[in-house]
Amino acid sequence: MTDLAHPHDLAGIIRDHWHLVHEEAVALGGGQAELADFCAASATTWEGEPPPREALTELLAMCFQASLLREEQRPVTFRLILADPDHFPCEQGPPDGLHCLPFLQTRPLNPLELRRLSPAADFYRSLLGVSWSEDGGLRIWGIIHSGLRWLQNIYGGRGRTQKLPPALVVSVTAPGRLTVGFGSRVVARLEGGQLSGPSLNAFESHWLPAAFAEVRTEILATHAAARAASGQPWAQLDGQVIRNVARYLIKRLISALRSAQHGATILILPTALERDCCGPNAFIDVKYRFAPGEPRQRFRTLILGIAQRLAESHGATLGEDGMVGWQEYSDSNDEKLTALDEAIYEMAYLIAGCAEVDGAVVLTKRFELLGFGGEISGALPGVPTVREALDLEGARYEEESTESVGTRHRSAYRFCRAVPEAVVIIVSQDGAVRFVKGAEDGAVTYWDQSSTTSLDV
Repeated sequence: MTDLAHPHDLAGIIRDHWHLVHEEAVALGGGQAELADFCAASATTWEGEPPPREALTELLAMCFQASLLREEQRPVTFRLILADPDHFPCEQGPPDGLHCLPFLQTRPLNPLELRRLSPAADFYRSLLGVSWSEDGGLRIWGIIHSGLRWLQNIYGGRGRTQKLPPALVVSVTAPGRLTVGFGSRVVARLEGGQLSGPSLNAFESHWLPAAFAEVRTEILATHAAARAASGQPWAQLDGQVIRNVARYLIKRLISALRSAQHGATILILPTALERDCCGPNAFIDVKYRFAPGEPRQRFRTLILGIAQRLAESHGATLGEDGMVGWQEYSDSNDEKLTALDEAIYEMAYLIAGCAEVDGAVVLTKRFELLGFGGEISGALPGVPTVREALDLEGARYEEESTESVGTRHRSAYRFCRAVPEAVVIIVSQDGAVRFVKGAEDGAVTYWDQSSTTSLDV
């Protein structure tokens, strides 16, 4: 890539991905049949050729110029989708669907029009609808109200996740910052004159859930004992519920930390180190320690409570042989489950609040909150190089020097080398997120979690 990239470079990447993403979307089918249906109905956008590179360049250039403007001293932010209005069912709307509102007359696509319309199409709740034709070129045809459900993939949540159709989506989140993809999938980003692609999503890896497998097994065994002792017809529990709730907490926690714009380090320790790290040890000095007991084990209690209530509430309808999983949890309107869900949300913000104090927040893999204000020992051996993971499992990587990163990152690398069973999450002040893991051979690998969505910038 050139040292300074422009919208026409971004347009080239989009054209290269056009047919590939189309084929993937059509192949989805099954539980995501609405995406395949959209593709089948969208003959102009998907079954035919994509707009010429000149049209895509124009679209991205207009968005780029609009991002540099301000609307009554507010930054111009928006999302737009390149799809004709007749591709959206007119009877749908949030929270599950998309509410399509075409204008009586289309509007020209230019920076000033985008600036004027951006307040009406709130970034988090709406998109601007854009179409292209050989005769009319690029035109803004209306507003599509999406609601907030799409954010659950980013921030965590248990409701049904709203999916955008696999059409071209451009997100403008800051001056000169464009994220482009198809539906919710990010393809490329232009920021500061540099092009980048989507980074790896650690939540889709095998190594991250495997790090918590022992704890999940323990919680499931406790749940099974409670089920046997209840004397009631509880349904069987899909073990993935435990995994998804834990992922939900971490996503909520990361979201809260990024919003604070303070920077934080979260150390998740193997359970065996719990006692050592609460007293004098060679790894970390925890300034503010919480006393042992139920309060610091609350997250584990909440997970177990969700498992038990989910199985209990579906026992009468599904019976003891019925299976309940994440979908039943997502769709449930049970008041007790709703209260537990809110409690997990609050737990994430409690941990994020602790991270506002200088030093690391320390948890165990049981998600026991041991304390905060943790100072990693400077006596631990230095880590001159780390591995940047190039795939989800870190099998492919590039070695890089640690000289270019700050104290927060270097201390986390030292800790991961000393305690390879730990998982460390680093959130930088600018919102960048990094998962770090050590290995028995002394290597330290990191996965950048930023740039996985239109909001991770």
